[in-house]
Amino acid sequence: MRILVVGSGGVGDAVARIAARRRFFERLVVADVDLARAQRTVDAANEHDVVGGRFVAAVVDASDPSAVEALVREHGATHVLNAVDPRFVMPIFEGVRAAGADYLDMAMSLSRPHAERPYELPGVKLGDAQLAAHDDWAGNGRLALVGIGVEPGLSDVFARYAADHLFESIDELGVRDGANLVVRGDDGEPIFAPSFSIWTTIEECLNPPVIWSADRAEAGTGLEDGWFTVAPFHEPEVFRFPDPIGDVECVHVEHEEVLLMPRWVDARKVTFKYGLGEEFIGVLRTLHTLGLDRTDPVTVRGVQVSPRDVVAACLPDPATIGPRMSGATCAGLLVTGTGKDGAPREVYLHHVVDNAWSMAEYGAQCVVWQTAVNPVVALELLASGVWSGKGVLGPEAFDAVPFLELLAGPTPQGHGSPWGLEERQVG
Repeated sequence: MRILVVGSGGVGDAVARIAARRRFFERLVVADVDLARAQRTVDAANEHDVVGGRFVAAVVDASDPSAVEALVREHGATHVLNAVDPRFVMPIFEGVRAAGADYLDMAMSLSRPHAERPYELPGVKLGDAQLAAHDDWAGNGRLALVGIGVEPGLSDVFARYAADHLFESIDELGVRDGANLVVRGDDGEPIFAPSFSIWTTIEECLNPPVIWSADRAEAGTGLEDGWFTVAPFHEPEVFRFPDPIGDVECVHVEHEEVLLMPRWVDARKVTFKYGLGEEFIGVLRTLHTLGLDRTDPVTVRGVQVSPRDVVAACLPDPATIGPRMSGATCAGLLVTGTGKDGAPREVYLHHVVDNAWSMAEYGAQCVVWQTAVNPVVALELLASGVWSGKGVLGPEAFDAVPFLELLAGPTPQGHGSPWGLEERQVG
C-alpha cells in the first residue's frame, strides 16, 4: 500500500505520527500547499518510523483536481486520505477518482441549506455529491470510504457494532460528543482556542442541524423523506459523559453520521449533539451576527478576503495548542432500543482520550489524535484485506469488530486506545 495524505495540519500531522509506528504500508506521502509544513511533518514521522525512511513530503493545491490526480500518479499512490477542510473534498475526490486510486476522508462534501425552508427541510445534504458517484466508483472497482474520522467515523463503527451484537431493534442512534478541555495563554489564564478547525466548526454549528426519522421516511416515499432540519443549537440537553468529563450541555449540530447511519443501519431515529458550552455558542452567535462566518470574499482596502478565513487566521492553530491544553475529549454513541434478550436496553459506546497521554505518546493534542487514529486503523484493515468494498461507502458498511479490536488492542499489535460500553438506565 502506498498512501498519499493531503494536508499536514493538525490531523494530517497526527496521521503521520501514528502511521510511523505501523508496518502495513510501503510509502506515505504527505502533501500540503505549504511544502515546509509538509516537510516538518515528514521529518517528525521519519524520526520514529519503525521501518525507516517511508515518509516523503510534496506540495499540492488541494483545490485543483488535476494537481491531485498528477500527484497520485507521480507517487503511485494506491490510497489517498483527505485531511484538509471539507471545502476541498470534491476537488480531491474527483482527482483521486481520475487517477484510479482508493479514497478516504474524515468529512464529506458540503451542504447547502434549503433556500426557502432551511429550518424544516434539507437542501443539498452533507455528502450528497459524493454518494451520487457511488455507481461510478463501484463500476471502476474503486472504493471511496467516506466519513472515517472520529465523528463521523468511530461513532459509525459503534452503530454497526450495536446493530450486529447488542440490539434486536434500535429506537435511536444518538451521537453525543463532549470534552472538558481547557487551553491556557502565556499568563496561565484560559483563552478561547478551538481544539479543531474553526472553519469546519463554524460550518457544522451554524448550518441547520439534520435529524433522521424513520416515521417521516415511511410516511413519505422512502429514505430521502426521513431527513429534516431544525434551527442551530436546538434542543439543549445535559449529557453525562464518562469521567473525567462529567455533565456537559449538548445541542443539535449538522453532522455526517445522521446522513450515513440510516443508509446501512436500521434505526427509528438518528441524531447528533455536540457539547459546545455556553461560551462557544456565544462566540458562534456573534460571528454569525457580524457576518464573520461567511465564506464569500469581501473587499478590504482593495484586497479580497473571506471573513471566515480571517477568523481562522486570528485564532491559534489547533495543531499547536497541545502543550497548553489540559483535559480529555469523548466521542460516543448513545443507543436505545430492544436488546438481544428482548428487554429494553440503553448503552453508551464511547472513546475517551486524555490530552496529557496523546501529547506524551505522540506529540499530538487529543482531539486531532482521536480523529487521526481512525483512518489509520481503516487503512490497515484495507491493506490486510479484512475490510474491502467498492463504491462510495460509509464505515457502517464494514464489520465493526476487527476495527474495534485493532483500535483497543495492546501495542504494538494494536493502538492501545480502549473504548468503553456503559449500560445506562432505560428511561
